[in-house]
Amino acid sequence: MLSPIAMWSPGADAPGFGRTALAAAASDFRSSIHVLREGLEEGRVGVGRAGEVTPPRHLNGHSGYPLLATLPPIYPEWLGDRSFLETHGVRFPYVTGAMANGIATTDLVIAAARAGILGFFGAAGLAFPHVEAALDRLEAALGHGGPTWGMNLIHSPNEPALEEAVADLYLRRGVTHVSAAAFLSLTPAIVRYACSGLHQDASGAIQRRTHVFAKISRPETARHFMQPAPQPMLDALVARGLLTADEARLARHVPIAEDFTVEADSGGHTDKQALPAVFPVIAELRDAMVTEHGFERPIRVGAAGGLGTPRSVAAAFSMGAAYVLTGSVNQSAIESGLSPAGKVMLAQASMADVVMAPAADMFEQGVEVQVLKRGTMFGARAHRLFVAYRTYASLDAIPEAERLKLEKQVLSATFAEVRAATQAFWADRDPHENEKAARDPKHEMALCFRWYLGLSSRWAIVGDEKRRLDYQIWCGPAMGAFNDWVRGSFLEAPENRTVVQIALNLLEGAATVTRANQLRSFGAPVPPEAYRFQPRPLDL
Repeated sequence: MLSPIAMWSPGADAPGFGRTALAAAASDFRSSIHVLREGLEEGRVGVGRAGEVTPPRHLNGHSGYPLLATLPPIYPEWLGDRSFLETHGVRFPYVTGAMANGIATTDLVIAAARAGILGFFGAAGLAFPHVEAALDRLEAALGHGGPTWGMNLIHSPNEPALEEAVADLYLRRGVTHVSAAAFLSLTPAIVRYACSGLHQDASGAIQRRTHVFAKISRPETARHFMQPAPQPMLDALVARGLLTADEARLARHVPIAEDFTVEADSGGHTDKQALPAVFPVIAELRDAMVTEHGFERPIRVGAAGGLGTPRSVAAAFSMGAAYVLTGSVNQSAIESGLSPAGKVMLAQASMADVVMAPAADMFEQGVEVQVLKRGTMFGARAHRLFVAYRTYASLDAIPEAERLKLEKQVLSATFAEVRAATQAFWADRDPHENEKAARDPKHEMALCFRWYLGLSSRWAIVGDEKRRLDYQIWCGPAMGAFNDWVRGSFLEAPENRTVVQIALNLLEGAATVTRANQLRSFGAPVPPEAYRFQPRPLDL
């Protein structure tokens, strides 16, 4: 039994010891709450507000209530790491993820940034001119001295020149925040971006101009980003004139990234890790790397994947997450680039309505993405293409009967038509791919099958009704959990789902759950309803 720390006497409001009082105390998390016991030695645990606290020396003979604890106010802004807010100039420890192909639109990023939320534009999969156009709009709306925002830089093993060109664009345009995704190891592009602008202030402390958010799900990948850049890579960048000698010197004393998004079971690229399993491993690795290298600037670990309800968000913060990142749930927001039809499909999804399917950008390596299963045949059809790729040496080696099935049941186009479309695409984007395909029939087959995988996402974005069964919609189980939570509330309808209302309700609900857990830790019999937060329109 907890020993009282003082005595409490009520003011205008009497203490409460029942379910209603405890549930109200959980929801009123912005107020100080006194946790009380009815009697000095035994009795129910309840709550009180305001009143008078008497020092512990007056416990005996006092007519008030034994005080077990006083809980200070909780604010959604304070759920994560304060250094995250200070370093990045945001209000909330919350990030909207960079959903590829522009699904995380400029509208979404602008809305998030104006609300004090760090948002990343989904540049992955977009042609270079589209990325430039997105930068133009973001700069016009938000500027460089305004709210914080960022861009996606995805590892492109099949297009290393594009990866370097995008990194160069970001540096030239002064983009200060990048979400680095799908990296298995370091590349010159991400090292150059991370180390550009390193300098020392008047006190000699190293300061950064750019901030890399490393999206990882494995400790071996995290380790690359938690260390200083490899010396040979730094030397090569200096030799190419892409880093100064001073930047390379300072790079030996800082990690590549100082913000790590631990991605659990999520939409798109995912290892389907369980967050409670992988997060502590990465956090412990962070501690070890800080000690090993003597880093003075903090390295923060955030959480992503499966975060679709207040309880899951609160659980992430309770593990020590510096921030949380949401992805799947934002695809259903009105600002996302997904078509209205796709958003309706997402709003109807349950937790089990997801499946793994071959990834367009890493098709040859057998990498998979998690996508929506309900209402679309994409997962099954993409898998058939991958089986054909692994089975046959070329398109021409596929038996006629199998070819006809793939043309009719999967591609809805002949091999000849797909070949022509694929060659036209790469002639404009990277002619070297066509040259390689002419020499290597296996590569030609991969490019043709990637034609379907790439367009299936585009069909979902533009809402092509003829291709509805081919929609590729990246989605994790968080979407189904979110739908269960918002059922019966104003957020049930897709037309009411704004990225800011989704964020505010998740954070407000997480603060409610956190307060309920605090009360329970001091012996209060917190009722189940104290953990339920009903979504409601919220003001900033």
